[in-house]
Amino acid sequence: MAPKPRIAVIGAGPAGLMAAETAARENCAVTICDAMPTPARKFLMAGRSGLNITHSEDFERFAARYGPASDWLRPMLESFSPTDMRDFCAGLGVETFVGTSGRVFPKAMKASPLLRAWLARLATLGVELRTRTRLVDFDGGAPIVEIEGRRETITANATVLALGGASWPRLGSDGGWTRLLERRGVALAPFRPSNCGLEIAWSHPFRQKFEGQAIKTARFVHAGRRVAGEAVVTRRGLEGGPVYALSADIATTLRERGVATVEIDLKPDMTESALTARLAQRRGKDSFANALRKTIGLTPIAVGLLRESDPAVAARDPAALAALAKACALPVTATAGLERAISSAGGILRAAVDDALMLRKAPGLFVAGEMLDWDAPTGGYLLQACFATGRWAGNGAAAHARGKSVDG
Repeated sequence: MAPKPRIAVIGAGPAGLMAAETAARENCAVTICDAMPTPARKFLMAGRSGLNITHSEDFERFAARYGPASDWLRPMLESFSPTDMRDFCAGLGVETFVGTSGRVFPKAMKASPLLRAWLARLATLGVELRTRTRLVDFDGGAPIVEIEGRRETITANATVLALGGASWPRLGSDGGWTRLLERRGVALAPFRPSNCGLEIAWSHPFRQKFEGQAIKTARFVHAGRRVAGEAVVTRRGLEGGPVYALSADIATTLRERGVATVEIDLKPDMTESALTARLAQRRGKDSFANALRKTIGLTPIAVGLLRESDPAVAARDPAALAALAKACALPVTATAGLERAISSAGGILRAAVDDALMLRKAPGLFVAGEMLDWDAPTGGYLLQACFATGRWAGNGAAAHARGKSVDG
């Protein structure tokens, strides 16, 4: 029998593991190399907060979440859809459920059971996993790796690169691969943080009292865009779904204007006129905080936010108080950097790859996951695209490899 085509996969995150499984099922011999001591470290970290694996919304709405990259990614998302993702998990013995927000989670609410089952299945498919093995260069289309100071060329008919973007570099995705591809003339967009927290210069009393507490039932607003949800006060600012959704726009405003604010509608279920009417009923003997609690139901953290926005808020009349409760403006000093961002935008431009995700400047090299220049909000969209592009690149690499001999 002729030897199996050989595929090298560099990177053992979700995109790389999916590429490896796809190629192995296409009767290829697959070797995965990862620089870290254990695979899928960022995937496991994401699982600590419940592992939002995908989303159950209508596919048209789902695909639109990828913004300018929607048309490009659409065939890949159709080939491996949110329904396919749930079936994939079920095939690994991991049952999923749809939360009240439409997001999809494993019932165990963590990544480790899924990863263990997946690695076991890859082993039964003959996939070899080599950790502490770092990509350092290429010999044509074959990767050159370094293991304990020793260099080795991995024999491969095709290679899939799934090295991640540049967020959370301590977990392995440090963007160092950009230097290797730039030398080959691959067109790249600079990395920038996405889905990241906001940095706000809290006063010491506010931070001391409210750090770690949640701002609930509010709407967060920037440049006319309103996002409902819950955010958490941190030592340095705000974290949570609504601010992640606004972070890219706020970062753009900061770059262009040097200043930016996020506004919080603390009473989204009431109009400004209704709030004004209720605040006019304030009794003089009540403290400021008690008056706001009794008249419009503001929590202590909401009152604290009003004071952060306007230190003289206690002296304002009912109309001014109502306006502030509907638009509590907080100056943003910065968005969190790549080292703390959930994901990164930027990377390999669409024009740099063909329809199979092979690099035009490097035949035989395929790319997947966050190496590519696409962006998406949190809510299951990030992982879904990593899985889908991994599968697409794995298919492309397998097809490419079948047309070549191991020596050629």
